[in-house]
Amino acid sequence: MSTLAATPIGQPAAIPAAVPIHGLHHFAYRCRDAEETRHFYEDILGLPFFHYIRSDIVPSTGEYCPYVHIFFRMTDGSCMAFFDLGDNAAPAPSANTPAWVNHIALRVDTIEQLEAMKSRLEAHGIEVLGVTDHRVFQSIYFFDPNGIRLELCAQLASATQMAAEQKGIREKLDAWSKEKAERLVKK
Repeated sequence: MSTLAATPIGQPAAIPAAVPIHGLHHFAYRCRDAEETRHFYEDILGLPFFHYIRSDIVPSTGEYCPYVHIFFRMTDGSCMAFFDLGDNAAPAPSANTPAWVNHIALRVDTIEQLEAMKSRLEAHGIEVLGVTDHRVFQSIYFFDPNGIRLELCAQLASATQMAAEQKGIREKLDAWSKEKAERLVKK
């Protein structure tokens, strides 16, 4: 049975309502080498190696491309996933985007855990930036072996403070859009 109401002839079709999106299933990136990536995410970060797919045909496009798809599970059930395309090429950074923009931020429970992970990463020879104070959370930044920037965050603000932070955010975004438009016109 259809969830759409009947549409009168000559009228645009009704648009279905949005359904609840419950969270992240997985976030996928290319990796240079599956074993190198497994070592980093499982042995260093502590994410369990959760799932493995090996195929020569891409299911969504039907194209031929031998690959391995590996998944690492976080405690909430979501995953970080990677494609090893068998050519030892790392993902290329975006030419029009600063290296600090595109990153994956993962959550830890406490500042103490954040500091412990910083020490652990540094003990493995990984350069870490921070602890950085973002007022409502603190974080550290580092790169995985594929050049993907990662951030670990520990929330500082309570749910009440975060609810207060949400007040007026649409207006703030509107003001930013206006400021940006004015700046672009001046160029």
